Amino acid sequence: MTTLTKITPAPVIDETVRLLTENYVFPEVAEQVAGLLQRRLAEGAYDVDDAEELARLVTEDLQSVNNDRHLRLKYHADPVSAKEGAATLESIRREFDTSLGGAPRVQLLDGGVAVVELGPMLFPLDWAAEPLAAALTLASRAEALIIDLRGNRGGDPDTVAFVCSYLLDKRTHLNTMSWRGGQHNEQSWSQPHVPGARFGGTKPLYVLTSESSFSAAEELAYDLQQLGRAVVVGETTRGGAHPCKGWTVHPHLEVTVPFGRAVNPVSGTNWEGVGVQPDVACAAAESLDRAHELALARLAD
Repeated sequence: MTTLTKITPAPVIDETVRLLTENYVFPEVAEQVAGLLQRRLAEGAYDVDDAEELARLVTEDLQSVNNDRHLRLKYHADPVSAKEGAATLESIRREFDTSLGGAPRVQLLDGGVAVVELGPMLFPLDWAAEPLAAALTLASRAEALIIDLRGNRGGDPDTVAFVCSYLLDKRTHLNTMSWRGGQHNEQSWSQPHVPGARFGGTKPLYVLTSESSFSAAEELAYDLQQLGRAVVVGETTRGGAHPCKGWTVHPHLEVTVPFGRAVNPVSGTNWEGVGVQPDVACAAAESLDRAHELALARLAD
């Protein structure tokens, strides 16, 4: 049952507009969306009883101009810290603790094919490095590897680079983040050394996706696909390529605002709005069996 959290919308909208106009990666879109929020507030569209309903209404409007799914007003049932970024970290910590650190399954299938499931998120690297290193080192002896991202809703770009480092043989440029205004770029590279053992850059590799795979999970699939390192099997992903920050604007509400965009060094673009297109399209529920078949056929050759 949802507990109503009484809300006064005007201060929330005012702060959301400020954060949007100061930080959003596309200033011209920020101006349009800010104007929309202010008009909707004046019209009484946000005169609702609780924070969860306000979050839903404002998110619809935030995403209405360019369908940026990282641009959100998120509701948190439990009160969250006012510190920048703390709301998201607090909300995902329990998931980290109950998912074996983001690697809930390592399995060996017939024919020497391993499966490593990464989810429900790619957690912050300072949390996740140890469990991910353990899972990927265990799978490094397999003849072929399937990375399951079907239930992964995103996370830390540094963790993407960390995982890629186990799947490549040498330091490789994976992605570039272009920050607001295009005046500053930050490159992401795989690491030359990793804890434990690498699976390496030559054995067969498959990545499973679903329509729920999002954000950093999409980056992992896209980076490996563009490098020609992995075959993506499953469904087209959700299509969110903009890194974002979160600010608490009410004890139960967090606004997340993208402040950059991804630029892949191979494609020159990203997966924003279109998702990662699978190399082998099939229903997500069938993708593990399909990837296993592909791996066995590749090994037989």
